Amino acid sequence: MARLIAASLLLSLSCAVPARADLADMTPAERESFRAEVRAYLLDHPEVLIEAMDVLNDRQAQLEAQNDAELLQTHAAEIFNDPASWVGGNPQGDITVVEFTDYRCGYCRKAYDEVAELVKSDGNIRFVVKEYPILGEGSLASARFAIAVRQVGGDALYERAHDALIRLRGDPTPETLGRLAGDLGLDPAAILARMDSDEVGAVIAANHALGERLGITGTPTFVIDGLIVRGYVPLDGMREIVQAQREG
Repeated sequence: MARLIAASLLLSLSCAVPARADLADMTPAERESFRAEVRAYLLDHPEVLIEAMDVLNDRQAQLEAQNDAELLQTHAAEIFNDPASWVGGNPQGDITVVEFTDYRCGYCRKAYDEVAELVKSDGNIRFVVKEYPILGEGSLASARFAIAVRQVGGDALYERAHDALIRLRGDPTPETLGRLAGDLGLDPAAILARMDSDEVGAVIAANHALGERLGITGTPTFVIDGLIVRGYVPLDGMREIVQAQREG
């Protein structure tokens, strides 16, 4: 990054000196002298580097935001209206919040109650959950269980399973998941068998493929209408983002 900024400054300064603007036409001695002048200037005015860094970061952020917007438009149906994903909150809400989540992710657990409070207190948010296991076998088993519960028992039981899994402190062993299935009023053997089905695997594969296209490398990642939010954001920050999206 520093080299890029220095190169940009070198180009800018060279353009400000018409007689010596073309570095390729300089002799080695002239080129070395000019570089020394640039170095001396930067040492005398180090704030220029900070200003250049700020400009570069702003441009990079604008490019990333534009790229994200194009990705969201291209994949809108998969993100917002995938029938394989659970929908909570207000189904007719004016803002949709999509969360790519992993049950074994510490920041997903930290965000869980805050996101629930956001959805409840706002009252006009449509909330979509994307099972996105990326942290090993425990994550995968938990996601498979949640999807199996939804496919067998429906949305209400999925919501209960989701809540239990995000709060689970032990490992999601077959024994633990079997007991949880029983607590939900489901046949443990049927749910454990369903976990390994192609139908469950297809949901996870589709979510992973979508995440790769969106450049999602960690959890939680949120899509809030026209914005991708990568990582945990405290409740007040989420409220500000939702309001900004409403105001468009």
